[in-house]
Amino acid sequence: MREEQLYERVLERIDLTRDISDEELTDLIREVLQEAAEEEYIPLRRQILLSRQLFHSFRKLDILQELIEDDTITEIMINGTDEIFLERDGRIVRSDRRFLSQNRLEDVIQQIVAGTNRYVNESSPIVDARLEDGSRVNVVLKPVALNGPIVTIRKFPKEAVTMEQLILWGSLPKEAADFLKILVRAKYNIFVSGGTGAGKTTFLNVLSDFIPKEERIITIEDNAELQIHGVPNLVRLEARNANLEGEGAVTIRDLIRSALRMRPDRIIVGEVRGEETVDMISSAMLNGHSGSMSTGHANNPADMLHRLETMMMMGIELPLTAIQRQIASALDIIVHLGRLRDKSRRVLEIAEVMGVEDGQIRLRTLYEFREEGMENGKIKGTLVKVEELAFRDKLLAAGYQPEGVCGGSSAVCVTGGDCGMAFL
Repeated sequence: MREEQLYERVLERIDLTRDISDEELTDLIREVLQEAAEEEYIPLRRQILLSRQLFHSFRKLDILQELIEDDTITEIMINGTDEIFLERDGRIVRSDRRFLSQNRLEDVIQQIVAGTNRYVNESSPIVDARLEDGSRVNVVLKPVALNGPIVTIRKFPKEAVTMEQLILWGSLPKEAADFLKILVRAKYNIFVSGGTGAGKTTFLNVLSDFIPKEERIITIEDNAELQIHGVPNLVRLEARNANLEGEGAVTIRDLIRSALRMRPDRIIVGEVRGEETVDMISSAMLNGHSGSMSTGHANNPADMLHRLETMMMMGIELPLTAIQRQIASALDIIVHLGRLRDKSRRVLEIAEVMGVEDGQIRLRTLYEFREEGMENGKIKGTLVKVEELAFRDKLLAAGYQPEGVCGGSSAVCVTGGDCGMAFL
């Protein structure tokens, strides 16, 4: 007997006038399956599978539930009811799972969206949302999506990734990790750039773990994805779309402006995409909130700067030269991530923002990834140090000293030579 027929039988017996418990639903499903097994033979293993699938259909996310619970899957791509693709180990494969009907898929979509107080329909067919576990969800409906409801779910690790794990995975060497740790603690303004799927949010989480725990941190996101732990004085803000009447929207820009009045030590913006860049650069990073961080899409650090210029021009009427000076004064470091052809995620460059020269914001590459060939299908290479940090005023203010200068009992050399008690 098909699952759809069993679903209809269970639905017919549910008392829709009241909420039934999980135990009642489980008993009802078991009863329907027993009756079905009397009509035609259903192996026990098949009964157990059907029982779980039926329960997920009524209580959770239908066929998506098992995919979401599978930790080996990092992305779920649903192209209508019949086409589901999964990403495992950086490779996309086609799933044999199917939604029984478009109505079932649409019910799951509405369940997901309702959980984040958002809505999606034909008049407003695009929405971003998240699951209870923090997974990012994007939905596109007809008439925009010609081949049916499109759902893309980006899953995140249940346990926050640490810098030690990134080092173990080969994303960057320990020397570069220690360097970034010092920069975060010394309150350098850091921007993480990279393409889609490069791991920007994960890396921002990792950097956030280096912030001293006594500081007050405010995170601002379109959809809350950052996983910052161990910080008692943490404020998490999330943007809100307008309601059906077109009212009540709270934008990233609104949240940044409000955060400035909350006495933050640092402001972390999950990603900047538009005119909110003005407030991130001009109001947060340039006005006493050193150590702020954010992310953005770009192919390299230079492209990231050009994108920031364009996004600021969307939100403020200033000459390009004035915008460039603000960006150069606000940003200290750009960390660029990439996804290589073997699907591995690496830190490809760490660049220092040097200032404006000849109508361009000048960068100084401190670390760059150098490929050394292939081995067993994996790219060999490492992030190599090529230049020393030029601007060290924040390091000195935080108690760090350049190598060979410190001789006291409370400083740590910038390049790693421990001169005494470690900076905490």
